[in-house]
Parts: sequence; structure tokens; C-alpha cells
Amino acid sequence: MRLTRVGGKKNPIWRVVVADQRSPRDGRIIETVGRYNPQTDPSEIVLDAERLNHWLARGAQPTNTVKQLMRASGVSAKTAADAS
Repeated sequence: MRLTRVGGKKNPIWRVVVADQRSPRDGRIIETVGRYNPQTDPSEIVLDAERLNHWLARGAQPTNTVKQLMRASGVSAKTAADAS
């Protein structure tokens, strides 16, 4: 799980996506599970907790930034061991 950039020049908006690690940053994705807009005050973080936990249970590894966004939005990160 990682961020992919959308939005215009000097107006970054980020999507939280599930993608193969070999895909480029803005390349092919499997599923969009949230969005992050740092331009608003306070920053807008919208995450689908159910889908995040679904992918975490199947072995998806969130980047450090996605982990911070999950922590900030209050989404608990169940591990695959907890889901079983």
C-alpha cells in the first residue's frame, strides 16, 4: 500500500492505493482504498478501514507514510495473525 499522486501542478492530492511493488509510483494499481489532501487545514484523510484490513490480512505492506496516515485517522491496523 502506498500513495499515488493526483491533482494539478503545485496542488498535490494523494490516493492511498494497493499496488504491486514493481509498478511505478503513478502506474498500474489494484485498488484505491483512500485519499489524502494536505492542502486543506486540517489535512483531509479518508481511508476505508475495512478494505485496508482486508489487504493487510493478505500480506500487503503499507509504506511508512501510509502507516502514519492510518495512525492519524485512527484506523487500527490488524495484522494477518489478528484476522485469523
